[in-house]
Amino acid sequence: MPTLLLRNADVLVTMDEGGRRISGGGLFIRDNVIEAVGPTRELPPEADRVIDASGMIILPGFVNTHHHLYQTLTRALPQIQNVKLFDWLVNLYPIWARLTGEAVYVSALVGMAELLLSGCTTTTDHLYIFPNDVSLDDEIRAAQEIGIRFHPCRGSMSLGRSQGGLPPDEVVQTEEEILADCQRVIERYHNPSPYSMCRIALAPCSPFSVTPELMREAAQMARQYGVLLHTHLAETLDEEEFCKEKFGVRPVEYMAELGWLGEDVWFAHVIYVSKEEIRLLAESGSGVAHCATSNMLLGSGIAPVVEMLEAGVKVGLAVDGSTSNNSSNMLAEIRQALLLHRVHYGPDALSFEKELEMATLGGAKVLGRDDIGSLEPGKAADFIGFRLERLEYAGAAVHDPVAAVLSCAPVRVDLAVVNGKVVVEDGQILTVDMEEVVRKHNRIAAQITSPEVG
Repeated sequence: MPTLLLRNADVLVTMDEGGRRISGGGLFIRDNVIEAVGPTRELPPEADRVIDASGMIILPGFVNTHHHLYQTLTRALPQIQNVKLFDWLVNLYPIWARLTGEAVYVSALVGMAELLLSGCTTTTDHLYIFPNDVSLDDEIRAAQEIGIRFHPCRGSMSLGRSQGGLPPDEVVQTEEEILADCQRVIERYHNPSPYSMCRIALAPCSPFSVTPELMREAAQMARQYGVLLHTHLAETLDEEEFCKEKFGVRPVEYMAELGWLGEDVWFAHVIYVSKEEIRLLAESGSGVAHCATSNMLLGSGIAPVVEMLEAGVKVGLAVDGSTSNNSSNMLAEIRQALLLHRVHYGPDALSFEKELEMATLGGAKVLGRDDIGSLEPGKAADFIGFRLERLEYAGAAVHDPVAAVLSCAPVRVDLAVVNGKVVVEDGQILTVDMEEVVRKHNRIAAQITSPEVG
């Protein structure tokens, strides 16, 4: 089995139980698993490949718990820049109806490249619209090629406008089609083994785009196959009113009625929740993907993350879809979440260490993984490195390198290793020709947003 030795890091941040930061630290990796962590002098002196991390800080790779990768194609559209979520969606559905398999594949490469270059080594994606020849296979192929650890969520919309839902009828599927394809992608791609690079989740889009029957049947199938469940929840006051009027309960209560609370469930956003609902999330072991930038850009509100953490809710960070963030930058997301909660709760609301924990171990827990999120023997070899001698960190790295990375201007990673393989080196993606991908991406973005199309 191939071996990899990383040595001489200025600081190696383990995120282990003791929270160790090792000066002159290193990692010894066999195949795709960390075998030893410690000061370089205590590690084996040789390996098949040796990386000198002098002048760098090494961290566990970040975990992104919610995304819509295809939305890189519709960033910064003028017609969606100043509207609330429901109007935002109404404007975008007709454009997304023009998506093709190639569009989903290319947009996934763009989003995943942004994530890798910002320190993310594991990402989810919530693909819930399947027009034309689109399938979940398109973005799984992209993940395999670029080399990121991937949790694709087979999303769905079955409740069209004619049935009282929000999306137009032309972008929804029948529930029979949805469930058949959910079964197909689980059986073809889901790998529950340790260090797996692909795990499927089932993810009906939201309470206002699917029926209660589909929510229940998706939960039944997910638990039959042992996969996770995911959906948007409590993102806006409009959604809260929708649930009260249609179902007679608040969003989290609605999830409880559907059997959608538990260790195998996580929700995106969770802004408008009561103390009782937070208690339900904590007691059930349900997770939350906190999307600070998206919530801010759409003016949706501020999720009560501090209260959730105090109650024991599992919370990870997420960039959310690129059309509601305009980037897929995980490092920028960490900084944004830190600043948002400090301005809302005060300067001692969340420490740098707690933010880093949410971005690593927190995300791992939300996704039900105990093999990523920290640099310890037996964990997957997923780690990132930033050079400290740079303009953005001048006057900061000499005091606290971790605070420099999390609070100074976000920069590209210099190194990213996923599953024991170097995928970013010297700030460049090694696995895919990104110049060609960006050219294709811009061409497709122009095509699907042209008023002459369709």
